[in-house]
Amino acid sequence: MEKNIDKRLVFGLVAIAVFMSTLDSSIVNLALPAVMNDLAVPFTTVKWVVMIYLLTVSSLLLAFGRLSDIKGRRWVYCRGFLVFTAGSLLCGFSSGAVFLIISRAIQGLGSAMLMACSPALIVDVFPPNERGRAMGIVGTVVATGLTAGPILGGFLVEHFSWRAIFYINIPIGIIAFLFAVRILKNDFGHIASDEPFDYTGALLLAICFTSFILLVSRFDDWGIVSVQTTVLALMAMAGAVMFVKVEKQKDFPVFDPDLLKIRMFILPAISAVIAFIGLFMVIFLMPFYLVNPVGYTMSKAGVVMVTPFALLFLLSPIAGILADHIGSRILCSVGMALLALSMYLGSLLGPDSEFISICWRLAIGGIGMAFFIPPNSAAAMSAVPSARRGIASGTIGTARNMGMVIGVALAGLVFNMVFFKLSNGQSLEVYTPELEPFFMGAFNNALKVGAFIMCIGVVVSYMRGPEKKV
Repeated sequence: MEKNIDKRLVFGLVAIAVFMSTLDSSIVNLALPAVMNDLAVPFTTVKWVVMIYLLTVSSLLLAFGRLSDIKGRRWVYCRGFLVFTAGSLLCGFSSGAVFLIISRAIQGLGSAMLMACSPALIVDVFPPNERGRAMGIVGTVVATGLTAGPILGGFLVEHFSWRAIFYINIPIGIIAFLFAVRILKNDFGHIASDEPFDYTGALLLAICFTSFILLVSRFDDWGIVSVQTTVLALMAMAGAVMFVKVEKQKDFPVFDPDLLKIRMFILPAISAVIAFIGLFMVIFLMPFYLVNPVGYTMSKAGVVMVTPFALLFLLSPIAGILADHIGSRILCSVGMALLALSMYLGSLLGPDSEFISICWRLAIGGIGMAFFIPPNSAAAMSAVPSARRGIASGTIGTARNMGMVIGVALAGLVFNMVFFKLSNGQSLEVYTPELEPFFMGAFNNALKVGAFIMCIGVVVSYMRGPEKKV
């Protein structure tokens, strides 16, 4: 690595990539109704605009993390900006749903390249005693993107078109690419090794993750006994078994099995899955609660949903600084406990709950995520040898995405099962006041299940033990 590389410039580059990815995610979700109306497609089709992006990112994160260890961060990162920008341009030009979905897959490809390298770049340039603070500020950037997305997206869709949410990425992506080419030069960011890339392992991993995510996402629709469920379950299991078998025979596998032996890496990775399950159960269910039984407008519901992200924005740097001094074990355990508390208190909400009562419950969850995310990421990445930080970075990103998908799927599964039982076989298609008791029963029970899972997360977070003193 080049000794005089400016870590502030590298951090700025990472911040741009993280902001682009998180902003794009929150903007697209907001614009789906406009896309659906403009392209004249049903919800079952338009939701793939989101799903294909998530599938692509989750399936390729590990592969690109490993590739960055081989080719170097510069090789992967610069191409990531170009692919993401090209995908955004194609999304804006889309004249039909199929073309838009394919374009979103291309955008997801670029995002996977960027997300796989970002944490590794931070750990590469920051010394151990500054990594927690750096990861904390990255958490602030994430919160900024998530918070700004709905606001900026609403303005662009209302005054221009849903296509503008993709076009806005183009100048940012071009500038970021030029920025990356200039900063990640000379020894820094270049080829890290001459090891071969494991294409077979990468393909098997993609098959395994794609099958699993599709299964989890559609389990509620297909049920446990169906051809689709059986086929995808078999594909996921076969892919996993073959992946393990192949990787054991590889001298340079796409995933290094030795990482599983590092306690301070694998337990934070599992903790990340659990934490994001809880977060996305809340993010998925809360808008339905706010708009339906509570009766808020979309704009007011948006203000409420900003609450946890605002706390994440404010407190992430502080949590990062604390992690540099006291380690991640206590902070992450406390953060997970606050998530559990937030979800349990949320399960006690009723249709007549006041604005402040809802917000302070969400605020507790936001504080919990701020205490959890930066220390957890810094601890996991710091525990890995520098030659494997790319694949470690991809693993943490994959864990995060898996948690998101499982959280949404689990929330929908528990909600629909309880609603079906309480309403004697009805399904929630159009909300009416008569359905309020069934809705609230389903909503409250889903959050209680989430709170229980977060309690398991507290134990897993604490089991990591203390970090080694550097």
